[in-house]
Amino acid sequence: MVKDVLDKTRVGMEKSIDALKKDFTRIRTGRASTSLLDDIRIDYYGTPTPLSQVGTLVVPEPRLITIQPWEKKLIPEIEKAILKSDLGVNPVSDGNLIRIAIPSLTEERRKDMVKQLKRLGEDAKIAIRNARRDANESLKKLEKEKEISEDDLKRGEKEIQELTDLFVKKADEVVAIKEKEVMEI
Repeated sequence: MVKDVLDKTRVGMEKSIDALKKDFTRIRTGRASTSLLDDIRIDYYGTPTPLSQVGTLVVPEPRLITIQPWEKKLIPEIEKAILKSDLGVNPVSDGNLIRIAIPSLTEERRKDMVKQLKRLGEDAKIAIRNARRDANESLKKLEKEKEISEDDLKRGEKEIQELTDLFVKKADEVVAIKEKEVMEI
């Protein structure tokens, strides 16, 4: 029973770290990455469609993304969608290809991004602590229903705390790595 609670808690904490990493892929670092465009959707025959499903996205240079739409008539739609997004980039089209130059970040913008990274990291740690709280409540409920002993409860709480410490440390490491990437000129 205790093992089930621990396994469920570990999965929940791993999901928090995965969500943090996914959130970080959307943060612009001054380096081109097609993941910056993951959330952009365009109207493709009346259906909101991800950009990656209507053309080829390529990073030919460290500060450039190119989009080769499969249908030329989509170019204005793609440009409009990119401009509406809050990426702060301007698409340039030559009729066949859309180029997105990724400008280097100012020091002020970098510091703002680091604040955003830390806030996302704190959100992940809160989710991890919530998983710990839920697990501890489950263990207490099992002990109250006499399904586990008091010793099992104490041992389980200790293991859950160790798990929590491990995942909080992982979240801090993920934030530190991304922070270094953002502050890199």
